[in-house]
Amino acid sequence: MVKNINFIKYLYYNSVKYHQRVLMRRMSSDSRKYVDVEKIRNFSIVAHVDHGKSTLADRLLELTGVKKPGDEQSQVLDQLQVEKERGITVKAVTATLDYTYNNETYLLNLIDTPGHVDFSNEVVRSVTACQGVIMLVDANEGIQAQTVAVHSLAKRNNLVIIPTLNKVDLPRANPDKVKEQLQSVFKIDPNTVLSISAKKGWGVRELLEAVIMRIPPPKVVLDDHFSAHIIDTWHDKYRGVLCLAYITSGTVKVGQAVKWQSDSKLQTVKHLALLRPTEEPIDEAIAGQVVMVGCGPKGGGSVGDQLVAKELANASERLSAPAVKHMVYAGIFPADQSQHILLSDAIKKLALNDSAVSVTIDSSPALGQGWRIGFLGLLHLDVFTQRLLQEHKAEAILTAPSVPYKVKIKGAKLIKHYKTDEILITNPLQLPDPNNVVEYFEPFVKGTIITPVEYIGAVTSLCIDRRGTPLPSSAVDDTMTMLQFILPLSEIVVDFHDTLKSITSGFASFDYEDDGFHSSSLVRMDILINGMLVDELSTIVHASRLEYNARRLAEKLKEMIPRQMVQVAIQAVVGGKVLARETIKAYRKDVTAKLYGGDVTRRKKLLKQQAEGKKKMRSVANIKIPRDTFIDVLKK
Repeated sequence: MVKNINFIKYLYYNSVKYHQRVLMRRMSSDSRKYVDVEKIRNFSIVAHVDHGKSTLADRLLELTGVKKPGDEQSQVLDQLQVEKERGITVKAVTATLDYTYNNETYLLNLIDTPGHVDFSNEVVRSVTACQGVIMLVDANEGIQAQTVAVHSLAKRNNLVIIPTLNKVDLPRANPDKVKEQLQSVFKIDPNTVLSISAKKGWGVRELLEAVIMRIPPPKVVLDDHFSAHIIDTWHDKYRGVLCLAYITSGTVKVGQAVKWQSDSKLQTVKHLALLRPTEEPIDEAIAGQVVMVGCGPKGGGSVGDQLVAKELANASERLSAPAVKHMVYAGIFPADQSQHILLSDAIKKLALNDSAVSVTIDSSPALGQGWRIGFLGLLHLDVFTQRLLQEHKAEAILTAPSVPYKVKIKGAKLIKHYKTDEILITNPLQLPDPNNVVEYFEPFVKGTIITPVEYIGAVTSLCIDRRGTPLPSSAVDDTMTMLQFILPLSEIVVDFHDTLKSITSGFASFDYEDDGFHSSSLVRMDILINGMLVDELSTIVHASRLEYNARRLAEKLKEMIPRQMVQVAIQAVVGGKVLARETIKAYRKDVTAKLYGGDVTRRKKLLKQQAEGKKKMRSVANIKIPRDTFIDVLKK
């Protein structure tokens, strides 16, 4: 009887929930049916790190009624646990807002983007769905390196830029000086610059109205077949792959038959919703909107693909996503091979949500089966592994990160094997024999540093020490200058930013863009532990820094590898030549301590037994290298 009552309650509860969802969809559909494309505004917030993007997004959510003023939860759009813990934005998040201006209701699609250079790919994808950006600049710090990068990105995409000064309420704020910087560097009229305090809400309403007045509506075609560009994807446990789509033409409805441009199989739109930022189901969406689309567990797509009406499947060209250039490669292996399937599923789901990573299968004699994954930087790598653990409970071992190289090879057999005379090296173990290599190529970047003038000498010395080549510099204002250098990627990817902040008391900012591969003199350096090669610690090093890197690696490993029962010899080797050696002494035990007298032969006997035991132990010793060694060993 109790079971029957519970079953009836279960049916009633699900019936009520179903009707609530249907009613919400009808209400949402009715309210969206008369959306005028001229009343749609798509825009992003772009800025340097910690200039207040997520705080401004909070105020915009409050102003449009999505979030209650005084709500304890801050930075609502930072939804990942890693974002809340680190205080940074990792994923670009969309929120659809309603705002009434001059008795007209506008539909605003806001995208809050990351500020760190490692997540610039999120910004690049976000602006493809926008017609304008709010370029936020800290009124205390002024123009920073990433500000230059996002301004250049907005200009390349022909977006309307609304320059905005934030944190004008702070005592150190100097809005007039920062306006002069904007005019000097970007030729922006100071009269067009807005001043706000995102924390206190000053000037936010005027900024929102400026978005409506300055940013044009999307240029789309309503009376045409449906077509949408995918700007983000993620995985849902019950609904499969969900996509964030910018509709470029036509309309889409729940139940409509569609196709992926990259696939000929028909799909059915099963889920359609606005993100506010929580999902609000709708029945129909029109061109110009940014909506969430789902085609069921087997109807997933990919970032950069197009979702089109079945009539257009063979008629339109696919809009490819901007090419991602990976700056760092690292091996990821399960802590135990029994967890290989769990880690594999976790990496696939996370790679779906983070389209900036590249995943290839790899293997290691020491760590077993794993993957070689490309990242945009060390912070990107760190956040990826943290998300694996937090979101998917998958624990992984990381190998030392390395940058990609190119080599030009000789020999008909090798060229036939690789199908080209130039090959990309993402793992030091892939480097061919030096006798078969014609030329080595190393990735370089064009670095932009904005620093106070008193630190120019220290910054220049740092860059030249890292094999940098100076480019012409320019003054931002009387106190700040912008320096540019051509730098090897391998010299800046690990600890350059930390060192730069240290020597400039935290005032300098750094950003970089790819400058291609340059010819360079490179060699592979191996690490031997007790005569055994440790593949995971092999690195590719420039010839000029060979001895320095060898000593540094050997000393670092000596600090990080715990003492064993036997002596451990650490050697840095290039082509059979030992460049550096460190020795970790074995634990010592006085086996003769219990002797209190007697013949000396007893003492010799005990010492001989100990020596034989240690010799046997050395022959079968398994040196345990701590898990963090592989990434920490490259940090200076």
